[in-house]
Amino acid sequence: MNIGIVCYPTYGGSGVLATELGKGLAQKGHKVHFITYRQPTRLNSFQQNVFYHEVSTADYPLFEYTPYDTALTSKLVDVVMHAELDILHVHYAIPHAAVAFMAKQILKTKGINIPFITTLHGTDITLVGNHSSFAPVVEFSINNSDGVTAVSDNLKKQTLSTFNINKEIKTIHNFIDLKRFQKTNKDHFKKAIAPDGEKVITHVSNFRKVKRTDDVIRIFQKIHQAMPSTLLMIGDGPERQNLEELCRTLHICDKVRYLGKQDAIEELLAVSDLFLMPSESESFGLAALEAMACEVPVVSSNAGGLPEVNIEGQTGYLCDVGDVEAMAKRSIEILSDESRHQVFKNNALAQAEQFDIQNILPIYEEYYEEILAGVTADS
Repeated sequence: MNIGIVCYPTYGGSGVLATELGKGLAQKGHKVHFITYRQPTRLNSFQQNVFYHEVSTADYPLFEYTPYDTALTSKLVDVVMHAELDILHVHYAIPHAAVAFMAKQILKTKGINIPFITTLHGTDITLVGNHSSFAPVVEFSINNSDGVTAVSDNLKKQTLSTFNINKEIKTIHNFIDLKRFQKTNKDHFKKAIAPDGEKVITHVSNFRKVKRTDDVIRIFQKIHQAMPSTLLMIGDGPERQNLEELCRTLHICDKVRYLGKQDAIEELLAVSDLFLMPSESESFGLAALEAMACEVPVVSSNAGGLPEVNIEGQTGYLCDVGDVEAMAKRSIEILSDESRHQVFKNNALAQAEQFDIQNILPIYEEYYEEILAGVTADS
């Protein structure tokens, strides 16, 4: 197949999944065309069958805001025509689903009927998508997609309850590449981070309020009171300064290390003993899954799709959103018992193996074929 993928080229989960999906499809012999305004973060080396098309926007004094939607639509029309794409797969509903619909209508006037699939990732439905400024367009775009997928059963349920959807939504879970995310011997690295054998606690996110990163700090303080430990805060975002001030208030600044955005997250997970994810909302919990693949137990909230990833009492624990006391208690339970810790590590890996990209890729391929067959039958 000749596949076009539209995504945000950032560190966010939707962009990561879209890029890894495209790379995986390319390895199986499909031609994959990424169409976005900047080269995706994970598209950082040459790969056979992968093509990149940059969307450029021209500044024009009439517009207060650059009309990216229009530029992307025009680029999609151009790439579909000249690269002879078979199907478009757009990630994140806003604005990509609406843009794909517009491009499809333009292409029909040129005798081309290209189907498009929309994958819903989370905040495009739960936070941004249901805002009155966007909701009618999101609902229309979903209903007029040729195929729709959601990254968790919970997100599918939320979509159906938020919008009036008459289109079938197929759950295809997020995935990871177990060849990359795996436990490796990084003892020398761990000794540099925790020279006295401290427990290493890790959190990865974009430091937005919805991630409840202040809860991460408060949970860690209680862990540190119970045992020597170090916290690695990976990522960056608007809450960074508030977190640093909270660390000063709690007198734990020397135990918390802010590492910024990292490409080789798997190396940091390899030296971690526990992963914290107390989010207020998670459509899936990809960061938690990456930790589990590296044999790191997870203590998380029970929000959104997290219970589909982190299995209560097996791979870690699930607690109510905001319940810092319970999360700290569960964390200490895991970390203070070596035999229990090892069982949780083993279970975490076993659970992660179910989401290996090699298991998920065939599901996407089959779905592409199904949508293509439906469009051909309607022609």
